Amino acid sequence: MPYIQVRGVEHYYDWIKKASGSQEKPVMVFIHGWAGSARYWQTTAAALSDKFDCLLYDLRGFGRSSHGQETLVEASEAVVESQSQESRALSVKELTYELDTYAEDLATLLDELQIHRIYINAHSMGASIGTLFLNRYPQRVERAILTCSGIFEYDEKAFAAFYKFGGYVVKFRPKWLAKIPFADRIFMARFLHKSIPAKERQAFLQDFLVADYDAALGTIFTSVSKTAAELMPQEFTQITMPTLLIAGEYDQIIPAKLGRHAASLNDKIEFSMIPNTSHFPMLEDPSTYLDRVQEFLN
Repeated sequence: MPYIQVRGVEHYYDWIKKASGSQEKPVMVFIHGWAGSARYWQTTAAALSDKFDCLLYDLRGFGRSSHGQETLVEASEAVVESQSQESRALSVKELTYELDTYAEDLATLLDELQIHRIYINAHSMGASIGTLFLNRYPQRVERAILTCSGIFEYDEKAFAAFYKFGGYVVKFRPKWLAKIPFADRIFMARFLHKSIPAKERQAFLQDFLVADYDAALGTIFTSVSKTAAELMPQEFTQITMPTLLIAGEYDQIIPAKLGRHAASLNDKIEFSMIPNTSHFPMLEDPSTYLDRVQEFLN
């Protein structure tokens, strides 16, 4: 499997391409959501690979890029071994679970692969990372597709309850859970309105079980927070390139109304809701999803 060093941490990445003779195709980068991996983007990328070279990668601490905080620190120290103690401390400190550091991870990944300009297709927490990337590196993005994204209003009690529940879920993830019959159905029930293939459900459960504890918990606190609730409206307002925001009609994780509100802040953002889908419209209704995406890209 292909891995690449990104800021001292091994990241899994993969290309999905179709031969096109001598014609060079643009690059589309896919960013997955919380506790997932690039695996669930494979069918979408394959469908778009006639027009794009599709780059998939697993976020730091997730999927096949899983690393604990101790490993992150060790890797960072190895990279800066010849640097001063002050520089070393700074490099280690940079490897946090703030979403803007994940946007910086993407910038470094593109630099390492010598990719200068891209299209972005990002989902859920990955869409928040993608939005931050759009505004920090607008010169590097042609167009963007943000799936299941939106703006949360801060509610202290609701957020506190979410943190408590999220912490419990992250802490208690026995590996044997994947062997229990129908565990994948139960795990995915809240994320879906339509059924998806069993292989996809099982992959989601496996990704959740192998996600690094610190990364999984850290991104819960950074992606759903008072700071994020205050920051993201500004970020959506600042987007300068054509952007498609796709929502699932029955999404319980990031309700469609939150995406509609985000799109209303900027005339560069086109909003589209896919009926009878929830948090994974690209898998629940792939044909409609691809129709919306291709219409936007054309």
